[in-house]
Amino acid sequence: MKRLILNLFEMNCVSHITHGLWRLPDNNRERHNDIEYWIELARLLEDGGFDAVFLADVIGTYDVFRGSADTSIRQGLQIPNNDPSLVVPAMAAVTRHLGFGITFSTTYEPPFAWARRLSTLDHLTKGRVGWNIVTSYLPNAARNFGLDGEVEHDTRFEIADEYLDVLYKLWEGSWDDDAIIADRENNVFADPARIRPIDHDGKYFKVEGPHLPSPSRQRTPVLFTATASGAGTKFAGQHAEVVFTGGPHTDFIKRTISNIREAAVEAGRRPEDVKFVTIAGVIVGRTDAEAKAKLAEFERLTSPEGYLAHAGLPFDPTAFPPEAKLKEVTSTDGGIGRWRAFDPEQTVGEFLAGFGDLSRHPLFAVGTPEVVADAIERWLDDVGIDGINLLQYHSYDTARDFIELVVPVLRDRGRLRGSYDPDESLRDRIFGAGDRLPDRHQGARYRGGAHLPVTRLSA
Repeated sequence: MKRLILNLFEMNCVSHITHGLWRLPDNNRERHNDIEYWIELARLLEDGGFDAVFLADVIGTYDVFRGSADTSIRQGLQIPNNDPSLVVPAMAAVTRHLGFGITFSTTYEPPFAWARRLSTLDHLTKGRVGWNIVTSYLPNAARNFGLDGEVEHDTRFEIADEYLDVLYKLWEGSWDDDAIIADRENNVFADPARIRPIDHDGKYFKVEGPHLPSPSRQRTPVLFTATASGAGTKFAGQHAEVVFTGGPHTDFIKRTISNIREAAVEAGRRPEDVKFVTIAGVIVGRTDAEAKAKLAEFERLTSPEGYLAHAGLPFDPTAFPPEAKLKEVTSTDGGIGRWRAFDPEQTVGEFLAGFGDLSRHPLFAVGTPEVVADAIERWLDDVGIDGINLLQYHSYDTARDFIELVVPVLRDRGRLRGSYDPDESLRDRIFGAGDRLPDRHQGARYRGGAHLPVTRLSA
């Protein structure tokens, strides 16, 4: 029986992905700057048996809609927004088991510094860190790092592929496991003969090395990606251990899973080497009426404008009559904004009805704990996912409701662990095969300095 990977979807900001709901009574979203917020959240999630908290991030503003970032700024839509990695040590300090998925882009910052930061976090968490590999999509992000516009989509993945190659060399090949000998008598802490530079000289990066941190428990953190594109599918097949995916309907998700598993096999891996998690909306109550009352309250405060800005629409549908057809108000054929396809014959009113509709997610459940658990089991067995990133409507009530009402039912059904295994790494928890990358993963090819120059730090 497949066991659920249970993550909470978070971001170090006010309005992450449920726009307008920061106004809900007792919502804690405005406390995202406070370290106490993250400490309280970490304790809640660990007490509730969550596998990890998945921390999203962007490095620019959503400024395409209406030609500026004004809508995003007014609504707190991922601005203000803080670095996700810096809350991890605080959360790790008050937990022993909770994992952390940290989003970071390969497009604008060099690999050597990121490799060092992530190894440091893997050390501090004792092997509970994963990295959500993204290539960044916002035009403002490109301008924030000195470019006039976005790097072309497939080029971003080409850069990311070399970026990962540099990191594998640093994480897996630069240090031997026994490099630290800690010989007090002879004042030798580490053996230079067991540490080597990587001397990477590629198209996009030139890195000498060696890696500065010693090998952490996982060496390479658990590798997440979020993708469904052609270039992203190939990249995921080569690198990803967990894919965060989604789409307009479950058939789309099934195709994405199948395509990425095929890409993994083509890369010399096994289909089961990749797990799949998707965003899930869950609104649960002790009764059906209670759950529906929560949904009604959420829908009352939901901001369609926020979703329009988040989608990056290049036109403002609210400026046109609802009976007008989309083909009459936009010249784009087949897709507008990020990810969204449309029917040119659809009316503006019909198009707008989909924005702010909380049930629009293909994985959405509202009702009693049993109804929600039934839905999750269908997602696992019929759709083929391995886990969920639980969408937050209210912080902390969404997680608390799930813990108090749904977790016991899933445990009774054998879909969720009853307790944590002591002192397991995040990778071992997900795959049950130890702390390190499997030998068939391409990152493992550099172990022991294989496929690296023979130079050492010592003569």
